[in-house]
Amino acid sequence: MDSIGHVASLAMGLIVRGNADVLAAVVTSLSVSLTATVVACVIGAPLGCLLAIRVFPGRRMVLIGVNALLGLPPVVVGLAVYLLLSRSGVFGGLGLLFTTRAMIFAQVLLTLPIVVALAHRAAEAGWRDYGDALRIDGARTLQSMGFLLTLESGALVTTFLAAFGRAISEVGAIMIVGGNIRDHTRTLTTAVVLETSKGEIATALALGLILVALTVLVSAASFLLQQRSQTH
Repeated sequence: MDSIGHVASLAMGLIVRGNADVLAAVVTSLSVSLTATVVACVIGAPLGCLLAIRVFPGRRMVLIGVNALLGLPPVVVGLAVYLLLSRSGVFGGLGLLFTTRAMIFAQVLLTLPIVVALAHRAAEAGWRDYGDALRIDGARTLQSMGFLLTLESGALVTTFLAAFGRAISEVGAIMIVGGNIRDHTRTLTTAVVLETSKGEIATALALGLILVALTVLVSAASFLLQQRSQTH
């Protein structure tokens, strides 16, 4: 119990004292992960909904592929993005390697399958219940997608939180493409790895506690906003 209290006290001290490195890591973690999650949801939710509505050759294989990518190893994604953005890569001329934009790109690739798969499952259930009525009313594909996305807003919040949890806890891919540069691309997860490698276990645990607290706060805020929108 004393060790737990010491870690909690250390975590509180890092925040209260305004430790510049920790605050920078917090800001980078939130900005990168939230941006990547929003981008993944904007792209993935309509795609998942479209897969629930439209039937086309190879649709089953696409769904199998999307669900297979749920277990995509982050280090493999990081390596692929690194090769794309390196000087000899296809996009090497853009100068994105070791930037937060490269980290966002990697996290979008990691979270997109989660969003597509979960959005598809939610939209598929809604389509079973209301698909016939929408077809009878003459609703077009985009209108049907808008209806289903609105109908399954609660499930989409869960989808957002699942994607955000994957993004903010990720370390392998962003370490490779971001480089863990102090005050630039260092996040809480890469800071934990750094402190652990230095033998500063108490500091690493304190940073981990801050990371957990941030995740809980974002999840609670998303849930409360969703509940409020349903009430109104």
